[in-house]
Amino acid sequence: MKAPRVEGRAGRFLLALGLAVVIAAVATLGLAGYWRLIGGGPMSIHGWIAMGLGVLGTVGLSWLLMSLAFRSDREGWDDQVDNRLDPGRDEADNDDLTY
Repeated sequence: MKAPRVEGRAGRFLLALGLAVVIAAVATLGLAGYWRLIGGGPMSIHGWIAMGLGVLGTVGLSWLLMSLAFRSDREGWDDQVDNRLDPGRDEADNDDLTY
């Protein structure tokens, strides 16, 4: 059976979102198993919700920050930085900048 092809930006987004949800579910179940292994009691529904939201939020924040870092690198946002107002730099260091 051939795997379905994901096309377009929306398709890649949905694929990545699905992957993030699967990772969050596996991490949540793993943490719950570890909790019971170390002697913790059974978790209530509120504990499951809190842990699931925490894991999903962490994965989402990591995904967002990494995508911003890749976008910044691709589009050159950090290529040239104006350091003229940096108090730790000497005036001689600013002479070679061209604007």
